[in-house]
Amino acid sequence: MSNTSPDDRYDVDSTRGVLAFGVSTFAGVLLAVVSIFSIVQGIAAIGNDTVFVRGLSYTWEFDVTAWGWIHLLIGLVGLGTGIGILMGQTWGRIMGVFIAGLSMVSNFMFLPYYPFWSLAVIALDVAVIWALCSQIAHERV
Repeated sequence: MSNTSPDDRYDVDSTRGVLAFGVSTFAGVLLAVVSIFSIVQGIAAIGNDTVFVRGLSYTWEFDVTAWGWIHLLIGLVGLGTGIGILMGQTWGRIMGVFIAGLSMVSNFMFLPYYPFWSLAVIALDVAVIWALCSQIAHERV
C-alpha cells in the first residue's frame, strides 16, 4: 500500500504526469458520486418499498427492500474506496475497479425496477473502470 501523496507519485511537470493525476482524481470523484447515488437509492428502497415500480417478473427478482440493502452496502464500500483513490492509495484503485464492476452487475439486475437510472449508473461505472485501468496501466510504464 502506498502512503505517498498524489504529488509524490506523479511528475507534475510533465504532461503525462498531469494527465495521470487528473485521470486518478476523476476516477475517485466519479466513484464517490456514483456511490452516493447508490446510497440514496438504497435508502429510498429500504424506507419505502413502493418508491420503485416493479415491472415484469424476471430471473433476479428480489424484494425492493433487499435491493435497497444491496445498493446501500455497495454504495458505502464504494464511497470509502473513492476516498481511498483520492488519497492516492494503491488498494483504492484496485478495489475501485472491483466495486464499479459489482455496481454494474447489480444495476443490470435492477433494470426492471428503474431502467433509465440503472443504465445511467452503468455508464458512469464504465467511465470509472476506464479511468482506473488507465491509471493502473500508467503506473506500470
